[in-house]
This record gives sequence, structure tokens and C-alpha cells, in this order.
Amino acid sequence: MNVIVVLLLAVAVGVGGTLGIALALSANITDFDMHGDLDVALPSRLYDRHGRLITEFFAAERREMISIDDLPKHLIHALLVREDRTFFRHNGFSIRGTFRAGWNIVTGRYVSGGSTITQQLAGHIFDDRDDISIARKIRELWWAFQLERHWTKHEILEAYLNRMYFGHNTYGVEAASQFYFGRSARHLTPAESAMLVIQLANPARYSPLRHPQRARTMQRVVLNGMVRAGYLSAAQADDAFEAYWQSYDFTRAAISSAFLDRRDEAPYFSEYVRERLEADILLGVPVDIHRSGLSIYSTLDLQHQRLAEENVRAGLDRANASVAFDRARASDRVSADLVSIIDLLGLSLDKPELLVSAPRSRQLAVDYYLESLAPLVGISSLLFSSTVSDGLHQATRSSVWQQRTRAPREQVQGALVTLENDTGHITAMVGGAGFERIDQLNRAIAGRRTPGSAFKPLYYVAALEDGIITPATVLYDAPTAFRNLDGTLYMPRNYAGTWNGPVSVRTAMSRSLNIPSVQVFHRLGFTRALSTSAELLGISSDQMAGRGLERRYPVALGIAGVSPLEMARAFAVFPNLGMRVDPLAIRYVADSRGRVIAEPERDLRIEQRRMGSDARIVSPQAAYLMTHILEDTFVTGTLRARDPIVPMAAKSGTTQNWADGWVVGSSTRYTTAIWYGFDRGGRTLGTQQFGAALVGPDWERYMNAIHARLPAESFTRPDGIVEVLVSARTGLLAPPDYPGPTRKELFVSGTEPTRFAAGAAEQRDAAAASAGRLARPLASRGLLPLDERLERRIPTLDSLLGPVATPTAAPEEETSLDTEWDDFNPLLD
Repeated sequence: MNVIVVLLLAVAVGVGGTLGIALALSANITDFDMHGDLDVALPSRLYDRHGRLITEFFAAERREMISIDDLPKHLIHALLVREDRTFFRHNGFSIRGTFRAGWNIVTGRYVSGGSTITQQLAGHIFDDRDDISIARKIRELWWAFQLERHWTKHEILEAYLNRMYFGHNTYGVEAASQFYFGRSARHLTPAESAMLVIQLANPARYSPLRHPQRARTMQRVVLNGMVRAGYLSAAQADDAFEAYWQSYDFTRAAISSAFLDRRDEAPYFSEYVRERLEADILLGVPVDIHRSGLSIYSTLDLQHQRLAEENVRAGLDRANASVAFDRARASDRVSADLVSIIDLLGLSLDKPELLVSAPRSRQLAVDYYLESLAPLVGISSLLFSSTVSDGLHQATRSSVWQQRTRAPREQVQGALVTLENDTGHITAMVGGAGFERIDQLNRAIAGRRTPGSAFKPLYYVAALEDGIITPATVLYDAPTAFRNLDGTLYMPRNYAGTWNGPVSVRTAMSRSLNIPSVQVFHRLGFTRALSTSAELLGISSDQMAGRGLERRYPVALGIAGVSPLEMARAFAVFPNLGMRVDPLAIRYVADSRGRVIAEPERDLRIEQRRMGSDARIVSPQAAYLMTHILEDTFVTGTLRARDPIVPMAAKSGTTQNWADGWVVGSSTRYTTAIWYGFDRGGRTLGTQQFGAALVGPDWERYMNAIHARLPAESFTRPDGIVEVLVSARTGLLAPPDYPGPTRKELFVSGTEPTRFAAGAAEQRDAAAASAGRLARPLASRGLLPLDERLERRIPTLDSLLGPVATPTAAPEEETSLDTEWDDFNPLLD
């Protein structure tokens, strides 16, 4: 006992002596606010193109300042009851608390905290509170005296509540209130105030997310203390307590943090911006995006973003419902008799894995628990002791987490990107069904899906530019074989399995016919087709092979791996009259003082001007013709537009086994790409869920919505385009007496047809000649003349295939256009 008394006296003498020296030195301090690290970490804010807040970026510290005048009184009362009951009566120092802290240090045991609110704040600002020593306590005391000398009590409270740590990466009471309760600290209830102040002592132990029963018990202690101190009535405390736990969200993950749960109006876009800033734009700049209070001005339009999310969400709901219906219908085809037979085999052979009923029953029981019982268990857990309650609580969260992680693998995903054609501004971005901590894959950027027929315009436009085809060129849609470089045969089919014979390029595109498209790809040649497609997509030559842009014919039908952003970038070139479009997310960045420290948009415009003519990918005339053809595709072709409010041009795409659905297209202002599909292969959207039917209505609805207040504008027609009247059947000039259907067709000047289709008189003469031939006397043995002999041999496969189109070393020059039809070998006459 004597030893303890001596130690306490020594501590007292040491404290007194040190404080005397410190107080003497404090006379030299003329500007208190210049001492200590008074700067706080501030989040960086991301704004849309109209200056509206999208989200904030922060890491260890999520902080938002608030005036003490805006805080409810019961928050201050809860703080005083929990941390410092004599705050307004002391000068920053509590003798009892200080000796209690000294006792803790000497004995190595923690009984209770000994610091006043002023001491805690002083230690937070000026010292290291992880240093558990008498020297640190003395330094803390000295700074506490300085705080009391220079700041009022209300200023100390305001600084304390705005700086201290409240758990889960939140610093300051406003950030903590937003995180825990989803609203400002201005509107805290007494029970919520009590819950917040108990986080100050030990947020790991009293977190309502990790240990709700412990937090509940301590919250009740604080509320009772407020009642004893006269701050609340017993009825007010009880009502607030009951209301808090009746609305408590037991399913909220224990790993929640302010960063993960922050409010974000466009989470996929925000994450894309953050990555661009850290990996490129601010690389080497001495700022921390999470602490420096930057203002980041982006290209996003929050109105576009909200419309995009609404349409994608509604579209995915319909797609998932359709997929679920198809699966249920397929499952119902398995008869009860078959299940019984399989069960009988399992019993007979002693093979439990063959028993259908038992595993299915177990799975049904698990599903029922996850969907119906887990919430009830979570609520009931609060009735038990802290040990039992926390265990049940974590088990409930685990089951809910299991259900949530399983769902994304089974559901249809989607992505959307909108670009402004002339600037490349990204005005909307949706990267999936939902941005969650278990699924943050941005499919709009990182998705590598096959675009199907939506890929076709990327090489059609090159063929238009080179004069290999015109919109009126007639192609032959019939079973055809193409020989790849490795000698293998490729024999594509149309979606419906039908053949249409002679069709124009415009018709082939609007009806998305595969055989004519591969013919165009063949005529153009691998090198030109692939290089133009890659340039439109923004894919470098060294990335082409890895994306599937290889010298083989299936690429013509869109088997390469591309993202929605890349597809939107490619299609935006068409209304932009052939000029490249570089997607842009960030306009400029300013520091906390408003000084511009980065201007990505200015740098991009300088680079584009430097490129000059090299920034043109295809000619204005070819780009316009491609847009004009896609207008037909959108209105009367596969998409069959319902009611577009402005001129639009678009193309749908569906991949093998109906695994992916696409629509990509443009207005005069914006280009949008939408994709629906699954993250994992081997799944199908359903045989009726092709791109036009599944995605088309959502694409049109969204584009109509973002153009609702804009005037209707037609696509700009460049010089060098001529319009002539042609035969709808042959694509040749229609003479004045042409009896068949005609249409006005567009051509690049100099590529329009020079030959006339047969007029009425010529057709009558041809018909008469045919009738004369039929009138000849026929042989008695049949329709063939007597000298005609059926000596043709039954064809072999090689003779049937004939001169299969084989690419040469220079595929750009493989095909001649001197013949009226392609020199392919239709497998059927």
C-alpha cells in the first residue's frame, strides 16, 4: 500500500512540475491556431456537367463539418452524460479523472477513461493518443489548457464533434449520422444521439452493426443517465429507445463502412472517374483524392443517369422474369414418374446422390429459411443475452449475405453508356444490375461480350467508303461456304433459317441477314475490315488478337469481345461524319482553394487538333450513308421502332444461343449502347429474347426520354451525296417506263449506277421470247429435247462446293466487281 501511495505522489509531483514549466512556456504563444495540425481531411466532391453533386471520395476519414448551432440539444446532453458531466464547470482538467488515468497506467488495467472532452480533443489534434504513457497525458493536459484559454466551451464542443472518430471510417458527427441513420445530425433522435456518443469510447466494441446487443445495452445506460440528469423524461427515453429498435436494419452487413455505403448517384461512373484520376490524370500531382478536398467536374448528366438506371432496371426485371418463366416451364416438363424412377434407382443401387426428392427438399428448406425465417431470427436475436444475440445476429447476416452473393450469378445483367457525339462526353453510365460490395464489376467498361450483328456496320462503312458496295448493291442470300485461312469451311446461317435470294445492301442490313454480310466482309478483305473496326472501337493493333479480331470469317458476325463503351464510341463516329470520338468523363479538376490543377478536356482538344486529318476514320459521305441505312434498320428493319420522337439510327445484335442482346445507335446528339446478358457463359436469355425484342424497347424509351425537350433534327448530309431513282429489285437506274417497284437511293457521287434496268418494252420482248421457247414441240419422252441426255454425274461434295472463296495474301483485292453476282458458290442452285 505504501508503494502505491509513493507512486501516486511521484505522479502528482511530476504532473505539477511539468505543468508549471509548460504553463510558463505558453506565455510565448501568440497565435494558438498556428500550432498543431489543425487541418482536417476533407472529401473530394464529384459534380455532373450542371454542377450537381454526384458523390464524395474519401478513404480513412469521411468527414463533413456542421455548426454546433445546428445540432439538437439532446446530442450535447448525451455527450456530457457519457464523456464529461462537469465539462461546463472545469477548465480542461479533472483531478479525479487524471488520477484515475494515472492509476490505469501504473496498474496496467483499464477501469474507465480519465480525460475530459477538452483533453480528448487536445490529444486528437496535437498528440498521438495511441501513446499510453504519463508523458503523453502531461502533454495532453498542457494543450487542453491552451484550448480552454483560446476557445470558448461551445467552440471546443463543435471542434470535438466535427473531428472525433465514430467508427466505420466516419469522422465527425454529421458523417456518422449520415452513415448510421441515413440523415443529417440535425434530425437525430435521443436514442440515435446516445448510440453515436457510445461509439466515441470504443466503436469496435459497441458498433450497432457488429455487436447490436452490446450497443443496445450501453445505449440504454446513456438514456437512463440523461433521465437522471433531467435532460429527458422517462417516457421520452423509452419511446425513443423502442422506435430505434423497431426500425433497426438487422440485415445490414457488419463490414459496412462510410466509403462503401456513401451516397452515390452514379456509382459505376464514379468508380471509373476515380480510377482515371489515380491512374492517369493526377498521377504525379501531390494531392490525395481522398483527403485533399478536390472539386472534380465531370461530363455526366444526372438527368440522363437517372433515366438510364430506371430503364435498365425495368428492362432487367422483365428479362429476369422471362428467364425465370422459361426455366420453370422447362422444369415442369420433368414428370413425377421420372422422379420416382430415379429415386427408386438410387435406393436400389444405394446411391444417395441419385435421390432426387431428398436433396430437393433440403434445398427448398434452405431457400425458405433464407427468404422467410432469417429476418425473424435476426429480430428475435435482440431478446437474448449479448453472447447469444451477437452469434445469432452474425449467423443471420451470413445467411442474407449468402443469398445476395448467389443471386448475381443467376440474374440477367445489363450495361448502358451514352456519349455526346461531337464532344465524346459520357453523359450516362450503368455498369450492372446493382453496384454492391459483392459486385462492383463495371460491365460498361470492363465487360467483354460478343456484339453479334451489332458489329456489322463497323466494316460495312469501310466497304461503302472504298466503293466496294453501295446501298443499292445486290447481294445473293443463299447457303454459301467460306474457306478460312486454316482451310476449314465456314457456313453461316440466317437467324430464321431462311434464304432470300437477291437482296440489296440496305435490305441486308435492315433485316440483319448473315450471308450477305459475310460476303461484304469477304469483298472488303480481312485487313481493311479488321483495321477499320478496331479503329472505330478504339482498340489498338496489339490488342486485336486478344479481343478476337482475327483473320477468320466468323468475326463478320460479331464474335469479338467488346464493351458497351467501345460500341458506343464506334457508332458515334457515324453521326459525327467520320471523325473519331474519344470518350471523356472528366472536364477539369480544382483543388480546395478553387485553383484548376488538371484539365483533361482541354488536353484532349489540343491533341485532336494536333492530329488534324488523322482524326478522321472514314469519309463523311460513307459515315452518312451508314447512318442513313441504320435509320431504315431502326424504323422498318429488325428494331421496328414504335414511336421515335427524333430521327434515330440503330442496330441490334444477338449472339449464339441467345446469350447476349444488344442495341447500339444514335440521334444527331447522342449515341447509346445497351447490353443485356449473363456474366457466365452457358446461359440463355430465351429463344424469343433476341436483341431487337429484348433491348430495343428500352433503348427507344430511354432515347426518347433524353430528347424529350430537344428539337427534332435530321442527320447532317455532307456534300458529295447524290440521290437517284433505282429499281428496288436490281439496284440499277429505273427508266421512265419501268413497271416494277422503285425507290430513291443515296450514293457517294461517282458510285451511282450507270446502267438502266429493263424497261416495260424490254420486259415484254423478253417475255415473248420466253413464250416462244416454251411453244416449241417437246419430245415425246418428256420436257427435254431428244438430243438432250441426262449424263450429269451425281455431284461429289468437292464438285458441289466448287470454287470456294479462299482468302489470299492480299484479301483486299480478292474479289472483282465486274460480274453482276458474287462469284461465291451457293450450296443450292
